[in-house]
Amino acid sequence: MSRRRRTPDWRRLLRRPWLLALALLLGLGDYAHEVYVERPKMAWQGVPQSVRSDLTHLTTHVLRNPGFMLGYSEWKGAPLWVTYRLFRPERGYRVGRRPPFRPDWRTLRHVTPDDYRHTGYDRGHMAPNYAIAKLYGPEAQRATFLMSNITPQRKRLNQKLWQRIEEAAIDHFTRQFESVWVVTGPIWDARPRYLGHTRLDIPDAFYKIFIGLDRSGHPHPLAFIVPQKVRGFEPLSRFVVTVDEVERRTGLDFFWRLPDAQEERLERRVEPYRFRLEAVNRRRPRY
Repeated sequence: MSRRRRTPDWRRLLRRPWLLALALLLGLGDYAHEVYVERPKMAWQGVPQSVRSDLTHLTTHVLRNPGFMLGYSEWKGAPLWVTYRLFRPERGYRVGRRPPFRPDWRTLRHVTPDDYRHTGYDRGHMAPNYAIAKLYGPEAQRATFLMSNITPQRKRLNQKLWQRIEEAAIDHFTRQFESVWVVTGPIWDARPRYLGHTRLDIPDAFYKIFIGLDRSGHPHPLAFIVPQKVRGFEPLSRFVVTVDEVERRTGLDFFWRLPDAQEERLERRVEPYRFRLEAVNRRRPRY
């Protein structure tokens, strides 16, 4: 007796068009929920948008993690932007041991921790390990060690000046506001410089934008552009810029959901005094 061959699931779907239509509708519904509901919760006034049409921007897709979200460029093998929200950490999680770095299966580029070995560059976090772990827990901390959140940083930048900005943000800026939204990422020169034998382009500088929301919900901006070649002990105020300058250097459009006039005013303002930057301006690095 011959056995009857089982029809593959996809062929059965084709024979029943209503099942195929239902599957497509469910898939579109999930995608619409992701784009229009979940992602906007993790970005203040709009997920950053690209205004350039080069391969760096055209190959970018959004990855959402516990506690932070990023726009990952497959061409660069790094995030163009990372966004997250900070608040006062009095009742935060206990920060555990640093987990290992891991490739992110969601990326095609498949950058590994070994790509950084013997290059002279650190694996620089964009969403910070400590702040994300403290506010969002162990699963979120592990996500910060995915290589999709990592870019090449010089040691003096990563371990000194960048660490100082991140420490000021969680320990000091959050004391001045109800909450602080952050957008951060790398800035590349037109001429690529590759990391070791990889095709990972080394950034020329990094940006970090803070939007402090006061009790009335009014936003106050503070932005930095920090070059790779720093000693690490410079005053933070030396690197303060406008959001407009960050947009010009990155080709990204931030906070585009704001009315145009309000967006223009916000992005050309510089308000370090609102963050009481002078109190941490020359604070020494932890390392």
